[in-house]
Amino acid sequence: MNTPHVVVVMGVAGTGKTTIGPLLAARLGVPYAEGDDFHPQANIAKMSAGTPLTDEDRLPWLDAIGAWAHRRAGLGGVVSCSALKRSYRDRLRAAAPGVVFVHLAGDRALIEDRMSHRQGHFMPTALLDSQFATLQPLQADEAGAEVDVSGSPEEITRRAALALKDLPEPVQ
Repeated sequence: MNTPHVVVVMGVAGTGKTTIGPLLAARLGVPYAEGDDFHPQANIAKMSAGTPLTDEDRLPWLDAIGAWAHRRAGLGGVVSCSALKRSYRDRLRAAAPGVVFVHLAGDRALIEDRMSHRQGHFMPTALLDSQFATLQPLQADEAGAEVDVSGSPEEITRRAALALKDLPEPVQ
């Protein structure tokens, strides 16, 4: 990989986006941005109350992440973002055409167990069902790879980095 990718680490809540994202960024030698930091306060309040976000709620958040990814084009970067729907990923690609996705995926029971043990996060396990119901996995025409979340963070990061090596050079 000569030109660094801008990588969106995606998946349902609890898959490890906030853990794997910085590890992957460090491995690739590029900056990391935490997708949750792009949420307006109203979104965080809604999720904290156990209310799923609507598509309308997500648009400013997706646009902010897309703007960050656009600024990183040609430089590389890693950002976490659930990017559960194809339309959300299309919106990110419209802002940053060379963006690629690493879909962290795994068994629902494993993910729920991990969510139940994390502390200080606004996303309750009660919203996991809505996350899985919304999830549209990467399609064949989308640049990216699915990475299994079983194992240690280091193992997951290694699998993600290997998957990125097989992707074509990013579009500028």
